[in-house]
Amino acid sequence: MSKHDFSADEFASRRSLARDALGAAGLDWMLLFHPVSIRWLTGSDAKSYQEFQCLLISAKPGPISVLTRDGERNEFLDDALVDHLQTWGGGEPEDPIAALERLAKSLGVMEARVGMEVPGYYLHPHHYVRIKQLFGKSLVAEATNLIHDLTLVKSPTELQYIREANRIAGVAMQRFEESLAEGRSEFEIAGEVHHALLTSGSGLAASPINLVSGERSCFSHGAPTHRRLQRGDFGNVEFGATFKRYTATIGRQFCLGPPTPRMHELYDLVCLASDACRAEIRAGVPAVIPHEAAKRVIADAGLDSARVHLSGYGLAPGSPPGWAEPVHLFGGSTYTLQAGMVLTIEPPVFLGEERLGARIIDNVLVTQNGTELLSRFRRNLIVID
Repeated sequence: MSKHDFSADEFASRRSLARDALGAAGLDWMLLFHPVSIRWLTGSDAKSYQEFQCLLISAKPGPISVLTRDGERNEFLDDALVDHLQTWGGGEPEDPIAALERLAKSLGVMEARVGMEVPGYYLHPHHYVRIKQLFGKSLVAEATNLIHDLTLVKSPTELQYIREANRIAGVAMQRFEESLAEGRSEFEIAGEVHHALLTSGSGLAASPINLVSGERSCFSHGAPTHRRLQRGDFGNVEFGATFKRYTATIGRQFCLGPPTPRMHELYDLVCLASDACRAEIRAGVPAVIPHEAAKRVIADAGLDSARVHLSGYGLAPGSPPGWAEPVHLFGGSTYTLQAGMVLTIEPPVFLGEERLGARIIDNVLVTQNGTELLSRFRRNLIVID
């Protein structure tokens, strides 16, 4: 993603929404660390999330400031919409929190009511503790999802990019099917998928491919290995395609040779659960409702204990290690679905004692009256004779 991928009006609208949200939360300033938040407000796709970075935005109109490591200076200057850029480190070590203190003091943040994100993966615990100490009583809220929640409903331009990512995912899944053969290793087949993704216009996805076969098909997120496919193998593949960082995910089941009745049973079950989940998705529905529908289907088959993770989630422009948004189709979710959200649907069944598992992954756009299926590859069980 880049500042060139969206109009000036779209960035201005995003910044206005962010400032309104700060004001409604009773905050004067917000410290943002999550790459999705920073990318949404600036267009930056820099790898600065690997180290300390922070965007500072005020509830009042004014410049947006970013503190990032010096190695990303040129990329931010070229590709990000940043009013004030300050960098730390470079050729020699520097304390980033000391650099944050200097920047915050220069902006008058220390005397204000400040909120901060506390995202998983992107804020080191030592930095978190020191930021808490630095701002003291001025830090009045850990509003982790305040800005991230504003990104959940996608704009027409964002949906255009997501549709292209889904097109690319379908091309790569077709290559996956064509590559399946006895004697080929999981690594070889994963390589075919990556080649199809990159040559079709995908960027690198935020999470690596999952590819399991045979006795490993009970692994819900197993990475490919040197294992070679054999006749009779049941397996699962899941990967992401991206376009301008916007992600599409897809997952399919496969079998080398005729599937056993149990394999068919598990595949049919996750399809039924996915259909039940999707049937409940529409604007205004609590996110727990589609999850409960999928859960009932699997529980009625006596396999609730094999339901090893959520039924779906919001799909973001991701940064390693993931692409999930805060809205989850899961028990206890407090979110209500809105038109324009993009969700995965993927209720799973994985049985360690049987060395079998099944999961279908599709993406849908939430509409006022239901969903639009974004995934472009057929859902059939892939059977290689």
